[in-house]
Formats: sequence, structure tokens, C-alpha cells
Amino acid sequence: MPWLLLIGAILAEVTATVSLRFSEGFTRLVPSVITAIGYGTAFFLLAQTLKLGMPVGVAYAIWAAVGVSLVAVIGALFLGETLTWVQVAGVLLIIGGVLAIETGGAH
Repeated sequence: MPWLLLIGAILAEVTATVSLRFSEGFTRLVPSVITAIGYGTAFFLLAQTLKLGMPVGVAYAIWAAVGVSLVAVIGALFLGETLTWVQVAGVLLIIGGVLAIETGGAH
């Protein structure tokens, strides 16, 4: 169950971040509302994930890394943003760091 909540938190955060792009500095109502609801939902679900016992370092690392990766890919594929090889390497390093955090605690 904590993993499902974490996935929900990630999807809510990514939705909020993409909507933030369309809010034009919170001057457009619908994207602004989606942004606020998305971030609120993301933090609520992340809090529930932690409440169920997932370590905060692991949960936050996964949440942040997957969120950054998805937003970068969505930006490149659908929003006309560039994604250089250096940025791709950075995303891969972030993912590698999260894997190190996740597996580093195993005994």
C-alpha cells in the first residue's frame, strides 16, 4: 500500500508541475487550480506513505527522482522543451543515486 500511495503522490506532483507551466504565473484559473490541488494531493499522499512506515529518505528520493525524470521527459516530448545529452545524463545520475539509496540500506 505505501508504494501505491507513493505512485499517486508522484503522479499528482507531476500533474501539478505540468499545470504550473500552463498557469502563466497563476493568471489562468484552470491550470492554477489543478496546480494547487495537485501539490496538495501530492503532499497528502506522501505524508500517508510515510505514516505507513516507508523511510523518509527513501520515499523522498524516489518521489523527487521519478518526478524530475517524468517532468523532463514530458517537457521534451509534449511541451517543446529541449533535453540535451548532459541533461539526460543528469537524470540518469539522479536515478542511479536513488537506486543507491534504496539498495544501500539492504543488509
